Amino acid sequence: MNKMFAVVILPMILLGAGCVLNPPRTGSSTVGSTDTNTIEEAGAELDLSGQGLRKVPDDILLREDVTSLDLSDNELEGALPAEIRHMRSLRVLDVSGNQMTGVPAEIGQLRDLRILDLSDNQLTGLPYELGDLQELELLDLSGNAYSEQDLLRIEGALPETTVIRR
Repeated sequence: MNKMFAVVILPMILLGAGCVLNPPRTGSSTVGSTDTNTIEEAGAELDLSGQGLRKVPDDILLREDVTSLDLSDNELEGALPAEIRHMRSLRVLDVSGNQMTGVPAEIGQLRDLRILDLSDNQLTGLPYELGDLQELELLDLSGNAYSEQDLLRIEGALPETTVIRR
């Protein structure tokens, strides 16, 4: 009975509480395959949008397996924590719809980042390190009062990136 609770009931409770369960797949399973090296590893996708968060949970910032993090429509203030640099597998980061005023220079260490949505915050400055994100395909800065001079410098370093402005 306890095993049934852990396998069936617990995930239903967590999903009902707004948690997203998408653990990473690993190459350790041999079901249906004799070559475990052919199984691609996929990172976790964490959706913490609309949870009323006032700060990014510390344990999330240490997760190196997360490929997509949605923190949109919360109550985040101040700057995104510098510890975001630990999330090296991150490809999508959405922090839109908060009250954030800053982005740390460490964001430039997220070399695999493809989509960065910073829209509808209270950003007034942008770190030049955004220009280090050479894989970035989309940068959404709409709804902020950033320095146009900062953005021009960043755009010069990212000629292939689509930038959504004010």
